[in-house]
Amino acid sequence: MKPETGTKTNTIGERDRVPASTKISYGLGTGLDMWGLWLYPGVAFAVFNIYLGVQPWLVGLALTLIRIYDAIADPIAGWLSDNFRSKHGRRRPFILIAGILSGLGLPFLFLVAPGWSEITFLGASLVFWYMIGSSLIYIPIISLFTVAFNSLGPELSPDYDERTSVMTYRSVMQKIFELGNFYALRFTNLAWFLIPETGGKNTLLGIQVYTSGLGILMAIFAIIIFFRVKERLYDTVVIKTVEKISLKDSFYETLKVRPFRMMMGMGASFTLGTSMVGSLGYYATVYYVCAGDTRIGDNWNFWMGIAFMVGGLIGAPILGKVANKVDKQKAAVVAGIIGVISYGSSWFLYTPLIPWLQTIASGLMGLAASGLWMLHSSIGADIIDYDELNTGKRREGSFTACGSYILKLGNSLGYFVSGLILGSVGFDSAIKVQSAGTITGIRVALALIPVFGLSMAIYFVRRMDLTKERCVEIRAELEKRRGTT
Repeated sequence: MKPETGTKTNTIGERDRVPASTKISYGLGTGLDMWGLWLYPGVAFAVFNIYLGVQPWLVGLALTLIRIYDAIADPIAGWLSDNFRSKHGRRRPFILIAGILSGLGLPFLFLVAPGWSEITFLGASLVFWYMIGSSLIYIPIISLFTVAFNSLGPELSPDYDERTSVMTYRSVMQKIFELGNFYALRFTNLAWFLIPETGGKNTLLGIQVYTSGLGILMAIFAIIIFFRVKERLYDTVVIKTVEKISLKDSFYETLKVRPFRMMMGMGASFTLGTSMVGSLGYYATVYYVCAGDTRIGDNWNFWMGIAFMVGGLIGAPILGKVANKVDKQKAAVVAGIIGVISYGSSWFLYTPLIPWLQTIASGLMGLAASGLWMLHSSIGADIIDYDELNTGKRREGSFTACGSYILKLGNSLGYFVSGLILGSVGFDSAIKVQSAGTITGIRVALALIPVFGLSMAIYFVRRMDLTKERCVEIRAELEKRRGTT
């Protein structure tokens, strides 16, 4: 991909351009974000419910509590990052140290023994308590990385359109790394993990080996980002700021910014609506399309991951071009409409008669999601400028952490609801063929709930009053006040 050369209303100046090598290096951080945060909930039901036999509502509850704790850790990480000063800047030391530790710690999230599922403590499986305990240690580490990493993005360029280009590179690389999440369960199908006596597979061992490999890559990526990506505003703006940012500013004052509230409404609606049924898509594939065969279902889950990645690779650049031609907000509405179509069509495209049709739905979902999150990040950089104009402070960490809090809270509620849905429709992991009512309940939830969430996301983005013209004016006022960066 080549960086955009400009639009009808604005040409990207040489000082505003970010080299492609820097964009790619920055994009490596999405690997840690995807594997450190989203791999775990993506495979939790398959590992802890289907393989180990822990009740689905307990797995859903654990994921909910973990994400609530995660959301609490983020504002503290943002506050630390905004106020930190060193010769290496505010963000990069956290990216290096927390990135390495989060990679090395990833496989420990799955370091349980099969027999633990039969042991109970305070009325719940020991596996449930291990999920909680291991996450209490791991979550603050990965939060320190993700908040610092996401806070670094808005600094890379002050240009309205170049920010979209940066986030397009990031979104494309995120889709590539997201494939690692989809491949995880297929990896457990390898002959190394098959159990000769039963013909089944050792899903737990497979995940332990797989996350060990991903963890090494995460540590390498953190080192590359530390050396290859610099903090643009640290020496010219941040180092001159003597006043510390309070925890109150990191959360309460941040939420008072109206464009930010609208952006959070957009992101939370999309996240809550899709996370409620994210795991249900896997169940629909395995127990409806593949009639309960987990090995075949895991293979289809991989190909759906490929389709999701391809959709994302196409979606981010296309919607980035749309944003450059018209406006980021209008492009986000287009992404939302594509999402409504993709999730709504899952009722027809998830079918045992033609299994590959489900990959079409997955590809459209990937296109919508990558475009929406790319624009979400690009708009977020503009909102930080808007806030600096009004407060005189650069609070990237506060906005990143507060935004992450809202989105993860939506995710946590979604995971819990997923477990409740599975329980309410009568899902039983002990049987291969589920009842017709169970299958219908899963399919209805998969088709309808995300459509409502995406419709609400469109509503919020249309109420966001931060046009391209206004963003250009804000930049001019800031540079008049503090000079160019």
